[in-house]
Amino acid sequence: MRMDSDDFLSIFLNDTPLMDVRAPVEFHKGAFPQALNVPLLDDDQRHQIGIRYKQMGEEAAIKLGLKLATPEIKQQRLESWIEFCQQHSDGFLYCFRGGLRSRTTQQWIREQGVEYPLIKGGYKAMRGFLIDEMVASVEQLPLVIVSGLTGCGKTHLLNQISRKVDFEGLANHRGSAFGRDPSDHQPSTIDWESRVSIEFLKLRHQQASQPVFIEDEGRRIGRVSIPDNLFGKMQAASRAILTVETESRLKLIVDDYIVGNWPAYQSLFTNNAQVEFSAFVLDNLARIQKRLGGDRYKAVKACFESALSEFFVSGKVATFYEGIQILLEQYYDPMYRYQLASKNVDIIFEGSENEYLEWAEDYLLNSVSQ
Repeated sequence: MRMDSDDFLSIFLNDTPLMDVRAPVEFHKGAFPQALNVPLLDDDQRHQIGIRYKQMGEEAAIKLGLKLATPEIKQQRLESWIEFCQQHSDGFLYCFRGGLRSRTTQQWIREQGVEYPLIKGGYKAMRGFLIDEMVASVEQLPLVIVSGLTGCGKTHLLNQISRKVDFEGLANHRGSAFGRDPSDHQPSTIDWESRVSIEFLKLRHQQASQPVFIEDEGRRIGRVSIPDNLFGKMQAASRAILTVETESRLKLIVDDYIVGNWPAYQSLFTNNAQVEFSAFVLDNLARIQKRLGGDRYKAVKACFESALSEFFVSGKVATFYEGIQILLEQYYDPMYRYQLASKNVDIIFEGSENEYLEWAEDYLLNSVSQ
């Protein structure tokens, strides 16, 4: 029989499976990447019991919980819990504070002959641990920012480097005005912070003094906000710049945002795919209309409308290039150069993708030997 645990370091380093018995509404506000929501109470039951607890205390809340847990509901819960326990014999269960809901779940499972340990302190304690570890990681881990002009393929490059954290991948967003995916699904900022903290924790546990590569980002990645201490560290960190010719950047952008996204829109929206994909392109363009200015916005919009029409008929994408080039040369590139100059940071490398990858691995090796 395994014991209840508060060894959070081991749990997160080893991606230990976790059974979250909180209500779905709690889970969606914040959870952990290795957790599965198998709730004791649904959202309505949780609400009713919470009111009873505030008005009449714990004993009255327990009585109401037992009343709501009809034999059918209890059997459904037990089947789900035992299935999880059997599939993840090394896991743990938790509720918000490791209290009543965890103990109730544990007791019901035990009555079926299954011993399964819980997390001491529950979600709140684990979340507090990751907040503290994020602070420690930001203080201890040297960061190198993968920088470069828009469309140069920073994310593609980043994911070929051995020590990195992909903030955009964890946020399910590419970070630009056109960065959302077809389903527009992002984790909460709390979830994103927890995922980043876990990634940093693993890298710090391997080698605390070795640099970690991350991509150059603004304060927000879609709806996710980067914490102030981490963003401040990023602003001051050294840059290594990826250089790519404009023609190659145009192709990368079209491949990622047009060719790469279109099949997902077809799958998700079927007969309405063209309308939704056009909205993705044109509505996101409208979000930067004020920054572009009226004439440039109109020129790019006309180009994109023509390109979309041709793309839907023939699958050809060349017509997008003109509008994208206007965006790059007259908006994104000047903004990038201005922001880079204003940061007054060290630029420790500048080169093509192949040169960059060779340099990055050498840089990581040399940092260990120093």
